[in-house]
Amino acid sequence: MKFTDGYWLYRKGLSALHPRDVSDVEASEDKLAIYAPTKRIEGRGDALNCPQLTITFQSPLPDVIGVTIEHFQGGVDKGPHFGLKEGTADVSIGNDDGGTATFTSGGLTARINTAGDWNVDFLGDGRLLTSSVPRSIGVITDQDGKHFIHEQLTLGVGTNVYGLGERFGPLVKNGQSIDIWNEDGGTSSELAYKNVPFFITNAGYGVFVNHPERVSFEIGSEVVSRTQFSVEGQKLQYFVIHGPTPKDILRRYTELTGRPARVPAWSYGLWLSTSFTTDYDEKTVMSFIDGMAERKLPLSVFHFDCHWMRAFHWSDFIWDPATFPDPEGMLRRLHERGLKVCVWINPYIAQRSHLFREGAEMGYLVKRADGSVWQWDMWQAGMGLVDFTNPDAVTWYQDKLRTLLNQGVDSFKTDFGERIPTDVAWHDGSDPQRMHNYYAQLYNKTVFDLLTKELGEGQAVLFARSATAGGQQLPVHWGGDCESTFSAMSESLRGGLSLAASGFAFWSHDIGGFEGTPDPELFKRWIAFGLLSSHSRLHGSNSYRVPWLVDDESSDVLRHFTELKMRLMPYLLASAEDAHQTGAPLMRPMFLEFPDDPACAYLDRQYMLGPDLLVAPVTGAGGSVDFYLPAGTWTHLESGEQLAGRQWHRKEFTVLEAAVYVREGAVLALGTVTDRPEYDWATDMEFRAFAAPEGQRGMVVVPTPDGGFTRFEVTVEDGRAVAVVNPSMKFEAQRSLS
Repeated sequence: MKFTDGYWLYRKGLSALHPRDVSDVEASEDKLAIYAPTKRIEGRGDALNCPQLTITFQSPLPDVIGVTIEHFQGGVDKGPHFGLKEGTADVSIGNDDGGTATFTSGGLTARINTAGDWNVDFLGDGRLLTSSVPRSIGVITDQDGKHFIHEQLTLGVGTNVYGLGERFGPLVKNGQSIDIWNEDGGTSSELAYKNVPFFITNAGYGVFVNHPERVSFEIGSEVVSRTQFSVEGQKLQYFVIHGPTPKDILRRYTELTGRPARVPAWSYGLWLSTSFTTDYDEKTVMSFIDGMAERKLPLSVFHFDCHWMRAFHWSDFIWDPATFPDPEGMLRRLHERGLKVCVWINPYIAQRSHLFREGAEMGYLVKRADGSVWQWDMWQAGMGLVDFTNPDAVTWYQDKLRTLLNQGVDSFKTDFGERIPTDVAWHDGSDPQRMHNYYAQLYNKTVFDLLTKELGEGQAVLFARSATAGGQQLPVHWGGDCESTFSAMSESLRGGLSLAASGFAFWSHDIGGFEGTPDPELFKRWIAFGLLSSHSRLHGSNSYRVPWLVDDESSDVLRHFTELKMRLMPYLLASAEDAHQTGAPLMRPMFLEFPDDPACAYLDRQYMLGPDLLVAPVTGAGGSVDFYLPAGTWTHLESGEQLAGRQWHRKEFTVLEAAVYVREGAVLALGTVTDRPEYDWATDMEFRAFAAPEGQRGMVVVPTPDGGFTRFEVTVEDGRAVAVVNPSMKFEAQRSLS
């Protein structure tokens, strides 16, 4: 929120305290505490009636410094808290007589001025990154007696800010005011399903604000030369994370908050949905699957949306007997067709659901302060909300889902999780304001943990809509409810790139858009975009998304790009393993991969898919797309056409083509199987070199069906990639993608 009225004044009814002096410095083995009075202390009497702030520096891991600002310390911390990496890093603490104290972790140093105006400089490898300057820290009191604490870090000229969750507006957040508060707002507004109090910059640092409640960010919007973040209360904690590169920042941030889990190979295949409010039964479902098979359209997952359950009974997790009289038999038949099955679920329990009475009697539903069950009529009549702060409620909810797994369900779409009330009393006493965003983490973790326990490590996958910091550990997430327009397609892409800059490695969206029915050209362009994303799903609201209902050519387009993605599986899985190990997302904003190219700083209509593939979706009618290629020679993945880098290009593509260019010198492992994502990737594949110099040598990682990876030593000979896994195994790629 904004506190000031211009540069000099505070808004009416607000008063502010700022650190003005340093009275004491206390150093322990791993912490540095600064005691900062809010007026100059020039004599003993000045300490009377003088508020004092405590600013503490600590480090959970190298190159990360946590800063805690406190006014009154006697409050009750009700939680919840983000699950951060425990432990402390080796630090170096200094306090000289010249008026400077230092706190160093790895290559990051906080340099505190102790003999004059308040100032803290954060230096990365000796270079100034950002500073907390006079009036940066403020303790605000409003006319109602509410307290807020803000910090303002200087924003250098040319410094761009990215991240803060899945946001559908401009990729660069400078000039924006953003509240971290999960809402169901679609993709066309400033609201977001996935709010993450973390931003990354192109200036060698990122900032994570360690508060699950509402955090208000003013990114160069209150003081244009600073980033401000504030919370209500008497305490604010944030972490400065040093790079120097954006990928280094993400690596350290995801080490602090959790790395993405591995997801099963089948999840990278095409998902087909019933859509939301369409009429469907088992006959409809089988007609879709038969239609895909007749047209030789590879399909991996079938998803049943809300109406697999009876209306007014969501969620009771019972198949509607009128439309699915034999669910076990149907699921068995789907498995016999080689398909996995996903079903829609919700943490909301309608009053007509038998689970409502059971949950209310057992104390598993969220209650109001007076002990009554919290209810409302939005979404489902008289619905209640599962209280995941109650361990018994978690077990109860998992037991209901386990029945579905035993029937043959393989995955869950964990919808909603944003409409969380704040006028309630949680089982564990959690602060309702802090639980509003954090609920999504508990909800998704409950389901993901069940899938992991029942199916095994690496076999759990969600299709989740809401999230906050740490949610990247529980993939996959999709972009929410977008319209069936080219504008919404661009909105969705911006949201995915913003989420990627917030530590999330896997992301999807509704091919063709959710609201409305896409016209044929939009649908076909969105197919290419969807299949060149980490995960790919055909889903809509009130219209089906099977391609033959759009036009005849859509089936050809879907087949082409699904088969292309299947060929990319060795490369995608290797990139996914990198995400699991380092936090580098599959869909990468251009600035993340090319931080030294200023032309990449604002690009939000193209992205890198893994380290070597550049994708520029066609986001308008007519097939023309403008895209920028960084330095080097770039090769079109399918045609072999080469284009020079460090310049813009405008090209037209048919609906059976896409702007997919391979980085100079890349050697890709490409599969030879096109009808499914699961095959023997280390055997059924080839290596292809792209604009690689003669004699180039390197290592290419290829996944194996047992969950491991094989490293191939690859040499470019006569323009071809020759690979050796050991002295007795050598083969040369001979097939091409065309």
